[in-house]
Amino acid sequence: MNQNERRIFLIQELLKERENENYGTMTIPREKEDQKLLLRVLMNVRPPRKINPRFLQVQDEYLTEETKAKGIVELDELQPVQPGIYVWQGDITTLHCDAIVNAANSGMTGCYAPNHACIDNCIHTFAGVQLRLMCGEIMEKQGYDEPTGQAKITPAFNLPCRYVLHTVGPIINGKLRKEDCELLASCYESCLKLAAENGLESVAFCCISTGVFHFPNEKAAEIAVKTVQEFLKKETSVKKVIFNVFKNLDLEIYKKLLTRA
Repeated sequence: MNQNERRIFLIQELLKERENENYGTMTIPREKEDQKLLLRVLMNVRPPRKINPRFLQVQDEYLTEETKAKGIVELDELQPVQPGIYVWQGDITTLHCDAIVNAANSGMTGCYAPNHACIDNCIHTFAGVQLRLMCGEIMEKQGYDEPTGQAKITPAFNLPCRYVLHTVGPIINGKLRKEDCELLASCYESCLKLAAENGLESVAFCCISTGVFHFPNEKAAEIAVKTVQEFLKKETSVKKVIFNVFKNLDLEIYKKLLTRA
C-alpha cells in the first residue's frame, strides 16, 4: 500500500465502525488534504476501544510515513541555552527524545474536538488510536478523574519519542491564586519525577496551562524554569529538558528568562 491507499483504507474502516450513525454512507473526498482532515476527524471523535490488528498495522505504517514527511527533529540538532536546558519552537510530535509532555484534560483520553489545534489533540492524533485506548484503560482502573498537578506515563506508540507524560494543569478563572501556581509547579515536578523513576534522560515540556487554560504566559514560564532548574540539581537520570513553545511570545519569554545573567 502507498500512503493514499493506506489513508483510504483507514477512513473506510473507521466509517464502517460508525455505519449505524449514518457515517457509513459518507462520501470520501477526492482531495488528499480533505481526506487527511476527515481521517483526523474520525480518529478525534472515536472513543477508546479496541480495533482489528489489520487496522493497527496500516495505521502505524501510515503515521510513521506522515511523521517522516514532516521531518523528525533530533535532540542533538538543538543547542542548549543553559547546561541541560533547551528552548525550541516547533511541532512537539516530531521531536525524537525520551518523553514529551501532554497538557491533558482531567479525562486523560485526549481532545475529542474534530481537528482541534491543541497539543492534546495533536499528540493523540499522531500517536494513533492505541494511545487513547491505553489512557482509557488507565482511567477506568483509576476510577476517578485525574487530579490537577499529577502525571501519568504511557508509551508514545507512533510518535518519534519513546513515552508521553500526561499532566493536567490548573484552569484559571479570574484572578491567579497561589494555589494555581503551586499546582502548575507540581505538574512539572510530577513529570520530572516520573521520568526519573523510569530512567529517562530527556523530557520536552509544552507550555502547560497557557492558552485555553488561561494561565498567564510569563508567570507560567517563570514557574516552569524555576522548577526545572531546581530538579536538574538533583542526581537523577534526567539530564536534558526542552521547553517547547508554539507562540513567538513564549519563545521570547523563555529566552529572556534563561539568558538572564
